[in-house]
Amino acid sequence: MNTGKTVFAQLMDYLPMHEFRRSVDRYRGNRNVRSFSCRDQFLCLAFAQLTFRESLRDIETCLRSLQSKLYHSGIRGKVARSNLADANELRDWHIYSDFAHTLIDIARRLYRGESFGLELEETVYAFDATTIDLCLSLFPWAKFRQHKAAVRLHTLLDLRGNIPSFLKITAGNVHEVNVLDELFFEAGAFYVLDRGYTDFQRLNIIHQHQAFFIIRAKSNVQCSRVYSRPINKSIGLRCDQTVVLTGINTQNDYPSHLRRIKFYDHDTQKHLVFLTNNFQIAACTMELMSIAV
Repeated sequence: MNTGKTVFAQLMDYLPMHEFRRSVDRYRGNRNVRSFSCRDQFLCLAFAQLTFRESLRDIETCLRSLQSKLYHSGIRGKVARSNLADANELRDWHIYSDFAHTLIDIARRLYRGESFGLELEETVYAFDATTIDLCLSLFPWAKFRQHKAAVRLHTLLDLRGNIPSFLKITAGNVHEVNVLDELFFEAGAFYVLDRGYTDFQRLNIIHQHQAFFIIRAKSNVQCSRVYSRPINKSIGLRCDQTVVLTGINTQNDYPSHLRRIKFYDHDTQKHLVFLTNNFQIAACTMELMSIAV
């Protein structure tokens, strides 16, 4: 008879559960709870994530098939769809948000010295958003289009370890560029952005915080060349220029000079144009950062 811990319980031992208990106490998560505690809820959701469960029924069926092992896995309460549904609806989400930030801080410290293929000491972030489709009849509050519901997940990813350092869920009709206003920009760090974040007033804020951005340029960006650097066309580089914006509004939104780098991608046979406020790193490093994203 096996009297040792289950693999799931051994994995959960790595988590600082004392911090989780502090979060529960901070928001009084177990107030008026008889059997299915916040810890039980968290362990059920962690199990569902690790085993790719797809619904409450799927979680219940899978865990009940392991009924004799639940106690040794740390789950003390009764696993039922009703208990999980009530807990997900009524428990304060700040409990899990605070605990998630605790785990993110631990993970970032572990990966602080890791390399991601680039000789850079600075932190490199990738920021993007993805739209998650929902059923309009089940989620009428998440109306996205006339016959479609959705939410949008905005993620700031630390490329050393691919660790999310910022997460925000909004309605599907919230444009991704608006979430830039909620970020705290780290001086000296690089932020790799898609062309959907082309807003030169907001990019100027990143520049004022002494951070660097790398963004795909739209085809209609109006600029004038100030200086051209020597390039090596054998690596796909087509131009490395210092430019100034000449659009009616953009020259006021971003009055400083920008660096414009153009590559030719042999795989897709397309020309890629990037804009950045960093004038020191090599152009090929800029390309590799964009490919890493």
